[in-house]
Amino acid sequence: MSRTEGSRHREEAMSAAQYYRRLHIPERVEEALNTGYRLNPPDLPGYLSNYFAELSNPPVISNIHGRRILSGAGSAALEVEVFCTVRNNDKKICSAVISVDSAPPLTCDTAEAEEKERAMSVETAIEWIRESIGPMLGGIQPNEQSNIDQLLSDFFQPKMEESRQQRESELHAETSSTRSVPSPPASPPAASKKKGSGKGKKAASAEKPIPPAEPPEPIVRGSLAVSAVSLAVATSSAILREVPLYSYISALRHEEPPSKMAIPTPLITLLSYGKCSPGKLNLMKEVMMIPRPGLTAQQAVDLALSLQAQITKQMDAVGKNAQSGTKSVSALGCLALAGDRIDQPLDLLREACEQLGLELGTDIYLAINCAAHELMDYNKGKYEIISGTWKSPEEMVDIYVDIISRHPAVMAFVDPLRMEDVAQWETLGKTVGSRCYLIADVASRTKPSLPCGDPIRTSGAILKYTNQTTITDLLTKVRLMEEEKRVTVLGCLDEECSGSSVADLSVAIGAQFIKLGGLLRGERTDKYNRLLAIEEELAQSGMLDSYSTFDFPVIWSESQNSEETKPST
Repeated sequence: MSRTEGSRHREEAMSAAQYYRRLHIPERVEEALNTGYRLNPPDLPGYLSNYFAELSNPPVISNIHGRRILSGAGSAALEVEVFCTVRNNDKKICSAVISVDSAPPLTCDTAEAEEKERAMSVETAIEWIRESIGPMLGGIQPNEQSNIDQLLSDFFQPKMEESRQQRESELHAETSSTRSVPSPPASPPAASKKKGSGKGKKAASAEKPIPPAEPPEPIVRGSLAVSAVSLAVATSSAILREVPLYSYISALRHEEPPSKMAIPTPLITLLSYGKCSPGKLNLMKEVMMIPRPGLTAQQAVDLALSLQAQITKQMDAVGKNAQSGTKSVSALGCLALAGDRIDQPLDLLREACEQLGLELGTDIYLAINCAAHELMDYNKGKYEIISGTWKSPEEMVDIYVDIISRHPAVMAFVDPLRMEDVAQWETLGKTVGSRCYLIADVASRTKPSLPCGDPIRTSGAILKYTNQTTITDLLTKVRLMEEEKRVTVLGCLDEECSGSSVADLSVAIGAQFIKLGGLLRGERTDKYNRLLAIEEELAQSGMLDSYSTFDFPVIWSESQNSEETKPST
């Protein structure tokens, strides 16, 4: 070795020694070796690896990737993958999936047009993630949830404004085009066929015009990129911390980790007699089982499976389902049956309970998703509850009161009326609100990304994690609902994809109920399985709590001029 090379090596050695001393590496190596010697672990290299891993820099986001997947119904959905730099290595940490919300305001003339809109929304979300969101979040620690959610919201606001301006421009162009077409001459009034029909005139004048449907809240194409990325980042942080997702999000919600956590009561869908089901009955899109307080989620699922099997047995016994027409499995994961009268689903369940030795109203209760917005015939101004049978909003209230009086096991209605039927919601709340949950789903303006602003008073609302919602938005909305003393229900979309994070979210936010659909589709059972796994984890750790009673919030109080009062405990 030449003198020059020797000098260069000495300089490098001195520089290396200064570098390591500046980082306190010699002391840490000495401490690790001495501690390892004293502890004498069975895997010394593994111990040393863990020791130095704790001294490494925290993980940071290196890349976010979005791709199109299929939902359980074969529709377009979004999957987001998060990659982080962990100890100098880039690795995939996790993925999160989000379905496209197609229940209003995404409305299309045909199923083909709706599916095209879903696909375009997913492709737009992927483009946002690739070109803007991924680079924007690069180098940020995934545990900075609040900061990341704020960045996502700030990114989305101009997109929402751009979408609003585009809609207004299209509406203006459409209006201008309509005005340019000359109106046809007015037709003369038709002659009355029944002259002197005073009774008919009186009945017609007595009909109250219904409030027109409010314009649906527009869904910005690509907005699901925001919710998917927020959820994927939260999941990544939970994995890197080696804690369950529900525990990580609960820590964001509480200043101190709770000592007990409850599993929300599942609303398990058993039957569907909605608008898309065979047969004449439209009123009951979902008939759901509510287990009595005190049962575990596992016991509730077992009960639902027993009822499901018994119902199938009963229907097979009458010969090719002669009683209720054809049967199939709906996208909600339950039997879609045909019926022609309102009592039919409830009688079927009552008979199944009797065969199993269960008592309706004691062992199990029922909830009905009426999906009233799907039943309104705006030409007639009435709800078509059975094919050919229309009822006014006032008559709908009477129907629900009658159902509860004859079937006291029914303790919850979801969307019994449209959001616009404010007076009828008030009447229904005053009449049955003290013993029946009146829950808004589509009938609610309540979105996790929006402040409270429902024109109707309800027992609670179904929150759905989708579109531009972030984890921070969800936690904020839950806090506001708690302040209003409203029941929180976390639900799924009508068309779901695989992925079970909704179960973790429901436990983390302290939801009283969770609405996952039925037990006959894989994308639904994935979520039930996760809920049961969380229940087992909490039980093993001694943290499992439960809801011992059904508490009905006071919706209307006559004694205080229809002002809300504190619910009784």
